Parts: sequence; C-alpha cells; structure tokens
Amino acid sequence: MDVTIKPAEKSDRGIFENLLELYLHDFSAFAPVEIRQDGHFGYPFLDKYWSDPDRFAFLILADAQLAGFALVRQKNELGSGTRTTDLAEFFVLRQFRRQQVGSRAAIMIWDLFPGPWQVRVLVSNRSAYPFWKKLITAYSPDQFEEIKETSSLGETKQFSFEGKTDAKIHRR
Repeated sequence: MDVTIKPAEKSDRGIFENLLELYLHDFSAFAPVEIRQDGHFGYPFLDKYWSDPDRFAFLILADAQLAGFALVRQKNELGSGTRTTDLAEFFVLRQFRRQQVGSRAAIMIWDLFPGPWQVRVLVSNRSAYPFWKKLITAYSPDQFEEIKETSSLGETKQFSFEGKTDAKIHRR
C-alpha cells in the first residue's frame, strides 16, 4: 500500500471537520469528550492550523485514498526554550488500521521536523499505547524517554525522542 502525507490547504478544512468528528467519537471511548447540543463534538483549535505558523495539518493518504490526518504543533519548552514538535492529534480510519498506514505516515511526519519530538498517549487507550511504544522504539531505539503524567483526560505516557532528517515543510 502506497502511503503519503499531504500538507493541508485551507480548502481541506471541511475534510478535517468531518474526520475530527470520527476521531473524537473514537476518543470518547477512552476519555470524557463533550458533545455539543447540535450533535457534533467540534475541535476548538482547528482554525489555528491555518493561522498559526507553529501548527501544521496533514492528510494521510493510502493508495491515493483519504485514510486519516495528523495535527502537529511546535512550541518552545518553558525554562529551557528548546523547540519541541508535538504530535497533537493523529487519526487513521479503521479500514486502514493494522496495514502500516499509521506507522508509515507517523515516520514521514517525524522526518519532516528534525529535533525534539513529543507524543502523548492516554494509557486507557489500550490499542494506541502499544502502537506508539513499538513504533517509537523502532524509530529511535534506546534513544527515547517515556514519562508518566496525569492530565485532565487521565493518565498519559509522554514519549520524547529526536526526529531524524533534514526535510523541510512547504506550506501552501
């Protein structure tokens, strides 16, 4: 299966709105997610991915079919000022799971942003935690840190590691 990632354009916003509803529905099995009176979950940060230069949205394609998305943000760590890239949200449609679509897309995205990375996973998400641990271990063997944290959504594991290549992002 040919997996590609495509930097999102403003015209892709509607696709993200639809996919985020599926993502948040899945996510509601692991953490409390409020649904609005109109029956939608909504994602309050979506507009920032087209206005904030430190946020990046990607569509994931499998054999040229829409398969998911990734939302990435960069931030300066308090205290150290280290520029860190965070995989804020990541979603692969169920029909494409267990076919290495998510693994290959995540690696492509990590390679776009060399330097420090963070991936946070809810421990209650029993399928996501082993997926990310296995993938990050393979990507950065013995060179990652796993930290237990507590957030408003519950217990999480934060993986910290280094993105490897010197690829560049081109925004449209």
